[in-house]
Amino acid sequence: MPTYAKNKFAYHDYEILDTLEAGLVLTGRETKAIRTGTVRLKGSYVSLRGDEAWLVNAHIPRYKYAGTALEYDPEQPRKLLLKRKEIAYLQGKSHEKGLTIVPLSVYSNGRHIKLSIGVAKGKKLHDKRRTKKERDIQKDVMRDLKGSM
Repeated sequence: MPTYAKNKFAYHDYEILDTLEAGLVLTGRETKAIRTGTVRLKGSYVSLRGDEAWLVNAHIPRYKYAGTALEYDPEQPRKLLLKRKEIAYLQGKSHEKGLTIVPLSVYSNGRHIKLSIGVAKGKKLHDKRRTKKERDIQKDVMRDLKGSM
């Protein structure tokens, strides 16, 4: 199950409360481009319109061996495949104050391309500093444990 892209900024800017797995509706060229690892999730988000979920602002560049594809937009909205209960859950969470839905990673599950999405709450600046400090302390502890063995 290789991971093709991770949204590191989502983990930095948001506190992830819950995660879901969604399928992506892609063309063959887009699938090949994702498998080369050229997809970028920075600045992307999940939008809910009616009874459908869409991935917006994810950059999937043109597959370089596909020839000339006219009128290809690398940042076009892409439909997400979710169950009705999951969409209803996401709609309820998106209407709560302070919560948003962000993509976390793109990976493959067998031959299918999947997207991990998370219900997230924005972090304040002091929360980001606390997270960085805890991470640095954890690194120091692991370094000391490794040196003592």
